[in-house]
Amino acid sequence: MRDWLDNQYQNLFLYVPFLLAFGAALYFVFPNEPNAIFCSIGLLICGIAIFINRVPNILRAIMIFIFGLCYACTFTNFIDTPKLKYNRHNIDITGVVENIDYTDDKSRIYLSVSAHDIGAGDGHAIVRVSTADTELPKIGDTVRANIGLFKPAGAYAPETFDYARWAYFNGLTATGYINDFQIIKYGNDENLNQLRNFIHRKTNSFLVDSLVLGYKNAVPGNDTPIWTATGIGHVWSISGFHMTLVGGWVFLVFYFLFRAIPYITRRVPARIPAMGCAWIALLGYLFLSGLDIATIRAFLMTTLIFLAFACGRSAISMRNIALAFCIIFFINPHYVMQAGFQLSFSAVFGLVWVYSEIKPKMPRNKILKIIYACIITSVIATIFTAPFVAIHFGAIPIYGLIGNLILLPIFSFAIMPLVLIGAMFGAGAPIELAHALYNFSLGVAQHIADIPFATVVVPHVPNAAAICFVIGFICLMIIKPIKVKVNYILFLLFCGVGVGIVYLTPKPVFMATYDNELVAFLRDDGKLEFNKSRASNHYFAFDTWKQISSEPTETPNPRRKHVKGVYRYRDIVYIQKFVPLMKNIKALCADDSVRYIVSYFDIKSENCAHKILRGGFVIYPDGQVRHVANKRRWN
Repeated sequence: MRDWLDNQYQNLFLYVPFLLAFGAALYFVFPNEPNAIFCSIGLLICGIAIFINRVPNILRAIMIFIFGLCYACTFTNFIDTPKLKYNRHNIDITGVVENIDYTDDKSRIYLSVSAHDIGAGDGHAIVRVSTADTELPKIGDTVRANIGLFKPAGAYAPETFDYARWAYFNGLTATGYINDFQIIKYGNDENLNQLRNFIHRKTNSFLVDSLVLGYKNAVPGNDTPIWTATGIGHVWSISGFHMTLVGGWVFLVFYFLFRAIPYITRRVPARIPAMGCAWIALLGYLFLSGLDIATIRAFLMTTLIFLAFACGRSAISMRNIALAFCIIFFINPHYVMQAGFQLSFSAVFGLVWVYSEIKPKMPRNKILKIIYACIITSVIATIFTAPFVAIHFGAIPIYGLIGNLILLPIFSFAIMPLVLIGAMFGAGAPIELAHALYNFSLGVAQHIADIPFATVVVPHVPNAAAICFVIGFICLMIIKPIKVKVNYILFLLFCGVGVGIVYLTPKPVFMATYDNELVAFLRDDGKLEFNKSRASNHYFAFDTWKQISSEPTETPNPRRKHVKGVYRYRDIVYIQKFVPLMKNIKALCADDSVRYIVSYFDIKSENCAHKILRGGFVIYPDGQVRHVANKRRWN
């Protein structure tokens, strides 16, 4: 046992990012906001204690976990993003255009406005308004506009995506629409955002918008499900794949260029200045693409690899990934809760572990070696990202390996180079050829997506199950066995427990939004019925509730029938209109067969208070009620 423990010391640093992430995640799922002063004191004490040499490793691990929790709490209070108290319509504001995000059917304009003018407190706020107009202001212009704003919606069920929290940590106060605007002052044309805007207008290509400028919604909406079903949806989010391609091409160009200059090669290896040039090019690509988290992670990893090469150290290692993880965590601890962060790091951790620890044997033939490496990469990336794909999207693409093997080479060696060349020189033949190849690839992807069971809907993954999956992969990658492969045993054990939790967790039978405007009922056949077929204020509630009920989101929203304005479901009663409420409330309070009463209107009754439910919540088959946390800093 002692020998086994001694063998683990060399990997102790690899636990640090996961302990920080677990601490921050615990803070983000608290039902109530912890005291900010206590968090600040805990942050200071744990930060000092971590670096005391005589602290036992177990105690140091606890301190790192608490440090992650306290850092997330302190960071949350420090950024203090302005919050919209109420939805606003037809308000006149003056703001500066900070950015423009282009999609296939409309544009989203990010405006910096006075928080006081929109009823969000003091300081400046960023709001995102959508428009279908083709004539748009430029980034940096000051505009006077008439807009409508909506406060970001919170989670629609426990342990589901919280858009209000995401918006708070991404500096977004509200979303909405713009009726009309007038430019009152033109901005400065000499900045990076203007360059992005110029490239967009010059090329007029959604491929350039997506693969070069980093606009996530530029791909036509009808095409997105096809790419997702084939497992290559990651192509449309600039990350390590794109950084590797761009960095590799630039490195090769400058490497052969410097090899041809004897004055340089006599003094330093040609790869050193070539890496420097590639790093500068990637830095420019990072800013040009909009500084997305996946791009930042890939850039940090590339930087560490270049530094390791320059210093003669091992370039690709688990320690480098752990270091990049920690750096991004300190930039914004909420990244650990976002899908892009989780998918990026899970795939990279898995790939580096396989190639550095497992070291699969490769064929000697170069072509077979490339094919074999592509297969291994696709399989490992699919396995390590599968839990997070299930958590965030509720479905897993089964034929992702086929899609990656067939389509990724087309993107890597044809579409991506043509798009970059077109972006640099302003559209023309390269862009046209890239679009032709895109249409060909889309046809191939459609055939793959049409194969039966291309996408499998999976049950909702509770937090407890997600923790088990993560711990299982941590054990697999970090624990170093001596004789018995204990890391594999623990991996299977924790993942088995996680799967058990997923399938043993019951589906809610009743769900309600925070204002009780929209509710859902679970039928005996496992499908959902709603009190209304559409709800503009709670558009994403339909998809969220379907996902946790293992129902495809594209299914229609059938309405449940009521009897004189009263919806009865088992021992639950829901009333949406005022007159039916007044006519039935006394009888319902006295009815012993009614366990819960839910109403769109706020009702108070001392004798009936134990039956009345308010706010967002779900009810399980055994009658347990779980409320959605709405007393956090971002709500």
